[in-house]
Amino acid sequence: MPFAVEAQNLKKFYNGFQAVAGVNFRINRGECFGILGPNGAGKTTLVEMIYCFLPVSEGRLTVLGDNVVEEPRSIKKRLGVVPQENNLDLELTVRENLLVYASYYDISKPVARERADQLLHFFGLSSKANQEVDRISGGMKRRLTIARGLIHTPEILILDEPTTGLDPQSRRMIWEHLRQLKKRGLTLVLTTHYMDEAGQLCDNLIIMNRGEILEEGSPSDLIRRQVGEKVIEAEVNPSKREHLLDNLSALTCETQVSGDTVYIFIPEDETAVVDLLKNNRELDTYRVRPSTLEDVFLKLTGRGLDYADAEEFAGREYQAL
Repeated sequence: MPFAVEAQNLKKFYNGFQAVAGVNFRINRGECFGILGPNGAGKTTLVEMIYCFLPVSEGRLTVLGDNVVEEPRSIKKRLGVVPQENNLDLELTVRENLLVYASYYDISKPVARERADQLLHFFGLSSKANQEVDRISGGMKRRLTIARGLIHTPEILILDEPTTGLDPQSRRMIWEHLRQLKKRGLTLVLTTHYMDEAGQLCDNLIIMNRGEILEEGSPSDLIRRQVGEKVIEAEVNPSKREHLLDNLSALTCETQVSGDTVYIFIPEDETAVVDLLKNNRELDTYRVRPSTLEDVFLKLTGRGLDYADAEEFAGREYQAL
């Protein structure tokens, strides 16, 4: 059986600007696959090629065994897409949004009504079925957008930044719905700049920056391979930083500096490093915490996900359109 998605040396150019730079990856059927990175990393461009919205510039991309260049119409019928922005019809009711969308796939009215009711129940929207969309909450709109992407029973559901702008309770509710969908065998492709979201949902993932793939693997494997189980954050005056870094180097610790914070990556036992920090009078404060995917990104790029350069990169990408 072919992979759900397979990319080989995949590239995308906008007027000579390379937004996706020759990436290679495979997505297994039935898994949640994450595409991570800051705004402007190329995540949305990548998924838009997967669901045949953007043409491929170079390389090969197959979805469910079909080439996106040769069989785009066949592929689109088998995919569900949840875009970054809710593009619901605000003048229609919650149920009508699902029924109208079902008509685009030539689903009979009785089947469409049955599927709509099932999805409304699954996403906890049954009590809002007859309410106009512009009168429900942002979290409910997001759940409805996901439900709409499922009305034609797709084999892959693509979610582009599904929880951006939502409150923590709404985010966790959507996470639980996505877990249930994966348990039913649906393949999920998720783009996000929330590392905690990827850690909660993804079986495997790629981390992108400037159109390139920096790393790939499962969340736990990436953390263990790149930064170890624990990270120490040390706040130190910049004038005293070099002395601390020299001492840490003697302990063969990998470090990364961001602002006034020195991140110390501990592959195994942190005792020696903690003893060093305790005896360092020039140190303001420090804390030991579990490692996260964001630490992986920081180590790989030397900056956090909110780095301002990402906004400039995104501006160049979309201006080229």
